[in-house]
Order: sequence, then C-alpha cells, then structure tokens
Amino acid sequence: MKKLLKLTPMFLLLIVLSSCSSVRVATDYDREANFENYKTFAFFKPGIDKAEINDLDKRRILRAIESELMAKGYTKSENPDMLVSIFTKSNQRVDIYNNAWGSGAWGWGGYGGWGWRSGWNNNQVSTTTEGVLYIDLIDANKKELIWQGSGTGNLETRSVEKKEARINEFVSQMLAQFPPEKK
Repeated sequence: MKKLLKLTPMFLLLIVLSSCSSVRVATDYDREANFENYKTFAFFKPGIDKAEINDLDKRRILRAIESELMAKGYTKSENPDMLVSIFTKSNQRVDIYNNAWGSGAWGWGGYGGWGWRSGWNNNQVSTTTEGVLYIDLIDANKKELIWQGSGTGNLETRSVEKKEARINEFVSQMLAQFPPEKK
C-alpha cells in the first residue's frame, strides 16, 4: 500500500503531461439551421484579417480548414452558401505540482501552527501559453453564425513541421464535429 501511495504522484504527473498534448474541443450551433442546405464555402476576409496571429499561421489554418471541408464534400466557391471566419486568443496556463516525498506528515509545528513537517517537499510551477482557435461558420445569405468550434491547447513549438501538424490536429478535431448530427 505504501508503494502505491509513493507512485501515485508519478502517475498523476504522467496523466497531466499526456493531457497537455491534447486539444480540448467545444462546439456550438444553431439548432434551427438546416446544415444539408450548405454545399459551398468561402473565407470571410474581414473576419480573418482581424485574427491576431501571424500571416504564416493564418495560411496554415486556412489550408487545414479548406482541406477538411473539401474532404467532407464541400466546395470552395465565389458564390458560397457558407462563410468561414477564424479568430484566436492566447491564455497563460500555470500548473503547480506538489511533489511531497519523504517521511514527513501533517501536524502541529509549534509556533508555526499546522502544516507539513520534515521530509522533502518540492513544489514545481510550470507556465505554458495555450492558444484558442475559433472557427466560425456563417450563413452567407443571412449573415448569421450557424456553427462555432473552439480548440484549446498548447501551441508552442519550434519546428515548422510540428507547428503545421499541431494546427492540422486542432482543425481536424474541431471540424470532426461538423456538421452536427441530426437529433
């Protein structure tokens, strides 16, 4: 039992580290929209121009969206049924890991009051930048939002290939939930 308790922090750390590489996806949509009516798309330049991301990454995102939509049978058009826009934001994520190892225990510490006593107590703080990518699909005729996907995850990577793969992962996981299933 003691060995299991000593290994628990390691297992938790592994779970946290493996979850850092995943993309957390959320979607929302207009329940009144008939998604079967949408066959064509175009990019909404005014919305895309406002996205606070460098032009290289914008092009990577747009190529990934275009590829995913075309794989689903949608066609890029000058006279589209649906407009595609993106926007981004970033958040600073702070993770604190309390790795308490050793023979210490909680108890009365004299003039220090209750708290951890003796043993090795090591707190580790990790900060990463998490990016959030939003994909908006807009009815071209009504100019109304019909579907929105958001993907949140760690974007920092030094390799161009890894960055491109990460962007593709974001877009793929988000658009996997488009169009929404009929209920």
